[in-house]
Amino acid sequence: MSFGIKSLELFVRIAALNAIGRAGEEFDLSATATTQRIQMLESNIGSKLLNRTTRAVSLTSDGEIFLAHAKQILEAVEAAHSAMSSSTENVSGELRVTTSASFGRNQIIPYVAEFLEQHPKLSLKLSLSDTTEDIIERGFDLAIRVGSLKSSSLIARKLANNPRVLVASPTYLQKHGIPETPQDLTGHNCIVLGETHNWTLIDKNKTAHEIQVSGNFSTNLGDSITDVISDGVGIGLKSLWDVSTQIKTGILVPILDEYTIGPDWQIWAVRPPSRLMPARVQAFLDFFEKKFQTQCYL
Repeated sequence: MSFGIKSLELFVRIAALNAIGRAGEEFDLSATATTQRIQMLESNIGSKLLNRTTRAVSLTSDGEIFLAHAKQILEAVEAAHSAMSSSTENVSGELRVTTSASFGRNQIIPYVAEFLEQHPKLSLKLSLSDTTEDIIERGFDLAIRVGSLKSSSLIARKLANNPRVLVASPTYLQKHGIPETPQDLTGHNCIVLGETHNWTLIDKNKTAHEIQVSGNFSTNLGDSITDVISDGVGIGLKSLWDVSTQIKTGILVPILDEYTIGPDWQIWAVRPPSRLMPARVQAFLDFFEKKFQTQCYL
């Protein structure tokens, strides 16, 4: 029995995507070549692994069993590679990371040059999107996410806290006054992200004040909110790392800062379920965890 690691990787991706063509594209293979590769694998195994129709692909019962073993083999290979390349000089390969557009531009892009200088054999592919990517389906090694995580099979690691603040421009506050209580927010133009119209402010006695806010502008892009509130349109709820520069320079002013914003948000790293962490992922986390913990605050 003989089969290559690439064939196992291809089979695992087909199982994750339920699609031969899309998986093949990730390996620069045509649909025909991908099918031939899987047929060769099945021939070597001596068992049918996939049910194929013109519309869908699914695992056979033997395919389900083989998938578990294939993943174990790939993990073992990854472990061996990590053991051989544990030093900074030898971290290599392609690392695929996804995060939100604003966080990536603010907290990752400024340090990419330094990171790659430390790991010259590493290739980093960074996807910036305010749409939460399915990292298993899209084949990412890692996602950096800000907020509260939903329950899933992904492995999560907290990297840093993520304090949030209410801010407005001096121009807006001069025209409309400074809110003195959470309830005062209902009389102000509040700029929201997506459909997040409920803001929770927690006082020093740990009492939560949930306020339903409204305004004449909303967007699904966090950077746009910063721009709009800086232009004096209204009050915004922002992560501190996202507006620390504007606060320092006086472009934005914190309001109701004696309250904390709930619920607690953190900065997380999430990766596909695996007992092993590739050296390239470990290198990224070791480097950027230090950056996040020192740069995400005033």
